[in-house]
Amino acid sequence: MSEPAFAHGGPPLQGCLRATAEDFEVEEVLGFEPDGSGEHVYLRIEKRLANTEWVARQLAHAASVPLMSVGFSGLKDRHALTRQTFSVHLPGREGPDWTALGLEGVRVLSVSRHSRKLKRGVHRTNRFRIRLTDLQGSRREALACLDRIALQGVPNYFGEQRFGHDNGNLRAATALFAGQRMGRSQRGFALSAARASIFNGVLSERVAEGSWNRALDGDVWMLGGTHSIFGPQALDQALQQRLQSFDIHPTGPLWGKGPLRSTGKVAEIERDVAMASGFAAGLEAAELRQERRSLRLRPDLFDPKWESDNALWLAFSLPSGCFATSVIREVCATSSRVNMPGS
Repeated sequence: MSEPAFAHGGPPLQGCLRATAEDFEVEEVLGFEPDGSGEHVYLRIEKRLANTEWVARQLAHAASVPLMSVGFSGLKDRHALTRQTFSVHLPGREGPDWTALGLEGVRVLSVSRHSRKLKRGVHRTNRFRIRLTDLQGSRREALACLDRIALQGVPNYFGEQRFGHDNGNLRAATALFAGQRMGRSQRGFALSAARASIFNGVLSERVAEGSWNRALDGDVWMLGGTHSIFGPQALDQALQQRLQSFDIHPTGPLWGKGPLRSTGKVAEIERDVAMASGFAAGLEAAELRQERRSLRLRPDLFDPKWESDNALWLAFSLPSGCFATSVIREVCATSSRVNMPGS
């Protein structure tokens, strides 16, 4: 898979991302408070170098419940220090001493109750605090790039995590569409990676021609802060002002069955990329429906701070489903030195 196009001229810095887990902090913000009663125990957990699904399995084992009784909103980075909420369905009982689980790299911060299971994608935002170290390159150019990111945002690419180690999820998608049988989880990762590959390809085309943050004939629009879409419709002055103020965003396809909502030049780009990917027919056969995703992303509370000439902290918030690496890649080409956990 080729490197997606850069919106701001390519990264002016080179450096190390995640020299330690503490260099990549993620705080999940649900956007609501547990109601204090109900059949589901809500656990606010801090984890270091631990996989979200591994933690879910350990919670299920500790509570003696099936894995499906454990819920979480998002898959957080393994090679990081993250704080997120899990739910455990425990009607009529308290479960184990949650603060004494003894799981390596895992700490329970709080315990509460709620009436509903925590489902995927329900959290509002993720807050990031990321340290880039061993930096080389022009600080002046980096400052200019950071200013452009704050003003214009970045392309809303799916991050490399979506495609798996060495693009393993994409290879799984190829195998799935060739008829290989897979478990539910692996199949889900494969389908998501195939859709993300088409979306990234479309977005890269739009970035290369300079239209990722402006209107083309046939664009479908997403209302900022929501997943509501409308259009296509002719770009008038009112729509142009909404685009410039980040009230609306152009969108790209999450490929599936059914007609594209986009028309004109936009639909032409999307069909060409989808057909060239080799994944379109398989996604349609899997009965996934056509959906849309915003092409651009502007980080909220964007606050870069230089720790020294060769170390930079980036703090910002992103909506659920967006990737911090899509912000980082525009300013810094990175390598990683983080230690791999054993579990």
